[in-house]
Amino acid sequence: MTADLSQLVKAYDVRGVVPDQWDEALAELFGAAFVQVTDADAIVIGYDMRPSSPGLSRAFARGAAARGVDVTEIGLCSTDQLYYASGAFDLPGAMFTASHNPAQYNGIKMCRAGAAPVGQDTGLSEIRGLVESWLDSGAPAPSDVTPGTITQRDTLKDYAAHLRGLVDLTSIRPLKVVVDAGNGMGGHTVPTVFDGLPLDLVPMYFELDGTFPNHEANPLDPANIVDLQKRVREEGADLGIAFDGDADRCFVVDERGEPVSPSAITALVAARELARNGGKGTVIHNLITSWSVPEVVRENGGTPVRTRVGHSFIKAEMATSGAIFGGEHSAHYYFKDFWNADTGMLAALHVLAALGGQEGTLSALVAQYDRYAGSGEINSTVDDQKARLAAIKTTYEGREGITLDELDGLTVTAEDWWFNVRPSNTEPLLRLNAEARDEATMEKMRDEVLGIIRG
Repeated sequence: MTADLSQLVKAYDVRGVVPDQWDEALAELFGAAFVQVTDADAIVIGYDMRPSSPGLSRAFARGAAARGVDVTEIGLCSTDQLYYASGAFDLPGAMFTASHNPAQYNGIKMCRAGAAPVGQDTGLSEIRGLVESWLDSGAPAPSDVTPGTITQRDTLKDYAAHLRGLVDLTSIRPLKVVVDAGNGMGGHTVPTVFDGLPLDLVPMYFELDGTFPNHEANPLDPANIVDLQKRVREEGADLGIAFDGDADRCFVVDERGEPVSPSAITALVAARELARNGGKGTVIHNLITSWSVPEVVRENGGTPVRTRVGHSFIKAEMATSGAIFGGEHSAHYYFKDFWNADTGMLAALHVLAALGGQEGTLSALVAQYDRYAGSGEINSTVDDQKARLAAIKTTYEGREGITLDELDGLTVTAEDWWFNVRPSNTEPLLRLNAEARDEATMEKMRDEVLGIIRG
């Protein structure tokens, strides 16, 4: 096939339509390139429930093994289960998933040993360059190399035990929890991780099905948690949890079926991790999380550090600062005790431990962490991202009491509100997030900025 790698290799991973944009032959080249760039002598590979995942994963393994590398296949797994294997075995890893994208997509999330990220600036551009150079002739066969072995190993129970060892759930009160796996990998991991806990588990869409027959496995879209919200209310449950397709992100709804802001979850987990570390430590948050997050971190003795949006930036800052925890408003949660990698399952266990450790409702518990009115992320299609950003900057620059920064897009901050506008790297979109001390102020600012964005 003729592959356009500029459309396939994204900022943090490989992702595209199968077989239109990539196939098993290309996956084999990626396997060869991955081991060359990481200089690995052994790697670990896992895959999700998409129909194309087993074949792509095995092709990648063949490409790696042909260059003398021993491959451990852990089979069906969540992305954070692959990170667990990379960390526990101290091996580079590759996860075959397209996360929440529709069924025809697939991709590769790659990491170095210890779950260290592979992104554009940490090896992905070199991998792309090698694959492009091999498209016509194939990967050159190395001389005097004995092909590596390909073996299988089940890591699910070990992964579950590791997570359970990081959160004390032994004395929580019984809880009724509805879990919507969205036909994704949460249906594979939740039964083992939750096994033996005092939980009345109500499973939804636990059948592994990469065609997503019930709804997209993207809980960030409110339409995809409607079923969960309804079921929580019907069951009289204490809470609901939704996972995305590869189960590395978790979203929470309270006992009323109301969504809990990922920023509130970030603040709650940050407070727990700081308590576990004697009230000391650095917590990373990206610049679209709520004002609540740095406030709660400081109140609990920690040091908040603000970063750009994106897991490569969070993980890099985690490593540099020695942070104990990091959170993004997209519901990615990163833990020092999980090799600085993101795991929605560990965040979910923290929520269960916090709720089960007291008698109140989840809505009452998170109220202390959800202090402001937020817009959520609003996407607008624009003809010229730079021109629209420049227009916003001109509008607010120089106003008394307002500060601007361009760490990631444009952030404008006043005493009672802030907003951030960021361009998409892959689409002609501008993404707006706004927050204020009250709903009316937030709505006024949101509409004002959208008026500039949309002309």
